[in-house]
Amino acid sequence: MTDARPAAEPRWLTSAEMDAWLNLTQVLMLLPTALDRQLRDDAGLPHAHYRVLTMLSAERDGSMRMTQLARRAGTTTTRLSHAVTVLEERGWVERSACPTDKRGQVARLTDDGWNFLRSAAPGHVAEVRRLVFDHLTADDVARLREITAKLLPSLTDQ
Repeated sequence: MTDARPAAEPRWLTSAEMDAWLNLTQVLMLLPTALDRQLRDDAGLPHAHYRVLTMLSAERDGSMRMTQLARRAGTTTTRLSHAVTVLEERGWVERSACPTDKRGQVARLTDDGWNFLRSAAPGHVAEVRRLVFDHLTADDVARLREITAKLLPSLTDQ
């Protein structure tokens, strides 16, 4: 037996929503490419790998369990494992068994990794400022923070 109820009409975007959506999708496509280009040119590292290093550097001891690091970096465990392998080969990250769960692994930023970040960060921050924050007022930044905080939970299952 089939359901005879008519399908609900889609909730189409308003004109204002469509304009905002198109702007957002363009930023989401162009900004990562621009940041990746800057980091590859200036530091020899893709943005995704740099993000892994910065996530580790934000931790008190410079280490984090790999599954948590994947979630924070917004990537899959497979992609993270590949990135960490590259970072290990450069001597910037070390992996070890998780002390509380032998099935898990912990990634730790090495002294060389910290030194790399110290040298790469100024150019990256300058590019982030040039592309984003130099165009925004303090009120814009506050609103951007509020808006992204509202969007993130539905994207990260939190």
